[in-house]
Amino acid sequence: MEKKAFRIGKLNIVDFVAILLVILVVGYGAWRLLGDDEAPPEKIDITFTVRVQNVASELYENCQDHLPSTLMASGAHLPGQIVAVEKTPYLVLGPDGQWYEDPDHINLYFTCTATVNRENVMTTKIGEQEVRVGKTDYIMKSEFIEFQSCTVLDVDWGF
Repeated sequence: MEKKAFRIGKLNIVDFVAILLVILVVGYGAWRLLGDDEAPPEKIDITFTVRVQNVASELYENCQDHLPSTLMASGAHLPGQIVAVEKTPYLVLGPDGQWYEDPDHINLYFTCTATVNRENVMTTKIGEQEVRVGKTDYIMKSEFIEFQSCTVLDVDWGF
């Protein structure tokens, strides 16, 4: 004799279990994709030094007048500041093979601080721009100051 399967409306128990399983799998997938189970990235403070060579002497005083100055990129403020500037003489090679100080030009050394995400691979990014020792095409830009072709001389990651 054939036994009749237990039915719930037009569905039998096997159909009901299969539908329940599909709902659970879809729900778990949505929870994993949309859920906020990751901890926010750890933040670290960095300090870095940027050199700008062969600039007009009067730019030193103009830069000092606008410090501290928030770093910017693409018209948006970044989580960092230019906090100090120092100047050194810019030297030129004379016709006699000696180095002479150029009275109209100087080198500027900017000290900047920023707060960045600490990641598994240490790629220090402020906005979309990486900060690495030796980087020679760094663009340092703030609300009032902008220099291109800067060189990053030193980075202190604070650990």
